[in-house]
Amino acid sequence: MAEDASNGRASITSSLEGVCNSVLSELSACNTLSETLEDTLLVGNILESSLHESYIAEHLPTRRSQVDLGHLAFINQSPVLKSFVAGSLSGTCSTILFQPLDLVKTRLQTRSLPVSGGGADGMLAIFEQVVRRDNIQGLWRGMAPSMYRCVPGVGLYFSSLHSLKTALCEEGRPLGAVQAVLLGVAARTISGVTMIPMTVVKTRYESDVYRYRGVVEAVRTIYSKEGARGLTCGLLPTLLRDAPFSGLYLMFYTQIKYKIPEDYREGPLSSACHFSCGVISGLLASAITQPFDVVKTKMQLYPDKFSSLLQVVIYVRKKYGYKGYFKGLVPRMLRRTLMAAMAWTVYENMMQTLKLK
Repeated sequence: MAEDASNGRASITSSLEGVCNSVLSELSACNTLSETLEDTLLVGNILESSLHESYIAEHLPTRRSQVDLGHLAFINQSPVLKSFVAGSLSGTCSTILFQPLDLVKTRLQTRSLPVSGGGADGMLAIFEQVVRRDNIQGLWRGMAPSMYRCVPGVGLYFSSLHSLKTALCEEGRPLGAVQAVLLGVAARTISGVTMIPMTVVKTRYESDVYRYRGVVEAVRTIYSKEGARGLTCGLLPTLLRDAPFSGLYLMFYTQIKYKIPEDYREGPLSSACHFSCGVISGLLASAITQPFDVVKTKMQLYPDKFSSLLQVVIYVRKKYGYKGYFKGLVPRMLRRTLMAAMAWTVYENMMQTLKLK
């Protein structure tokens, strides 16, 4: 019995080591991005601590010895860049933690099984299938394109949101419901259009339909076979999914947050309040925009089969019924809700630290 327990612990330890090695190997495929994230973390620490030149010179790594301190001063004076840094850091944390849920969601939407397997049972079946075939580290397949897409994408979203809010809204006045929807839609549209090539690569990378060996190979293959259209396929349903999600999310988030007494909202429980508001907002916004996620996935995985959004809508209705528009709802709700809640919590705290709130 003691031997079985020892073997069980050894198996768990081996699985955890496999996850770590898998995540590190995915990240090593994007050295440039990793260096950029390291720079971002470094700059964030510099901004947060308001360091002097002597401290910077002492603590910057050798590879950073040529950083232009004038540029750092410029960043320190730029609210937009500060919000980009805060958003990128929040995107990094949430992307790494919740990648398995995104992979499971994509696999559920590409299965040809009945939709009744798309709930919790379907999720568990996909988890089991992936772990059995690729070990537990297989759940982090597609980490590299996810990082390429989400980290700069979240940073761009938050910096766009900050710019639009500063330009169009009265300072110090809470956002109205309509204002929140419009700002969220506009900021996500900017981010979504910019990052659509990485969205296509990420979706295909996570599916079982394509087997790319890396992000660069995926981009090169898609472009050589399908041209620029291949790297932008599914843009319309992506925007129809993400822009309303962000608008609805920001509306729910701000309206719920303003209902909380300021003592809780700004006090020691601020992080818990932000996270709770994010969870409720994410659940509502995810459920409303789920059909567009199904359509987007189909268009990006089968561009030769579907040439328009209407074709996919008709296909899903005929093959699966109305329930087909909600395939993968459970993992998407979990991922989008937790990811958005964490991103906003980290962002709000960093914005307070950087004295932008």
